[in-house]
Amino acid sequence: MRLVLLTALTMCAFAANSVLNRLAVDSGAAEPGAFAVLRVLAGAVVLAGLVRARGGRLPLRSRRRLIGAGALTLYMVGFSLAYLTLDAGLGALVLFGVVQIGILAVSAMYKTVKTLRQVLGAVVAFAGLAWVLWPGTGAEADPFGALCMTLAGVGWAAYTLAGRAEPDALAGTAANFVLAFPLTLLALVSLGGGWGVTPFGAVLAALSGGVTSGLGYALWYRLVPQLAAPVTATVQLSVPIIALLGGLVFLGEKIPPALLAGAAIVLGGIALAAFPVRRG
Repeated sequence: MRLVLLTALTMCAFAANSVLNRLAVDSGAAEPGAFAVLRVLAGAVVLAGLVRARGGRLPLRSRRRLIGAGALTLYMVGFSLAYLTLDAGLGALVLFGVVQIGILAVSAMYKTVKTLRQVLGAVVAFAGLAWVLWPGTGAEADPFGALCMTLAGVGWAAYTLAGRAEPDALAGTAANFVLAFPLTLLALVSLGGGWGVTPFGAVLAALSGGVTSGLGYALWYRLVPQLAAPVTATVQLSVPIIALLGGLVFLGEKIPPALLAGAAIVLGGIALAAFPVRRG
């Protein structure tokens, strides 16, 4: 039960990132490039401070940083640039679709997919998510935005899988953020992402980076080794659903007609993948 509750808490933190990002960007408090860079900087400062406070050291020279920091940078940059042209719902669908496919594909390659039931649960959950987020008639995906979000999905899938080999979740996450900061800054300066930011936007970015990203990602790295690979892919499909509910509560957004039914399907798929069937 503890694992379930901590996983649910982590998914809420991930969804909070989406809400904070939308609140900052949609309100004009911060442009995507500024928000992303401040987010990574805040995460690096908070996590490095926690590691030092407990007397630890940052494993910056570990070979794990090649994947960890690199994948985190790819996710941050791709995510920021994608939402310059993509609708939020379609972007989330592309992102988590790629994450799920990537994790399941790697798991199958290394023969770590546990059961057909877990794979079926992943398919059911993604079907529910697609029902909620599928764009309406005439909607088109900007090719550049779709490519950026696909790369972000690849980055997050790689980042999640890298967490399985991380011996110290907090120190590893801190090192990833510290190294990802200059990489993210350089990439977004080169590619362009918008740099306007207000004090309120900076606060939102700091909250997203230091709390819901930094601490949330550290907790995720601690949980990932305890979860089967199909489960790590499937539970993340709950994030857009939670984010939509968060938008309803905190941003005054309307509930899409299919949200409740789609949420039930997503949760049903997660339950099918995550919880074993008890036999009498």
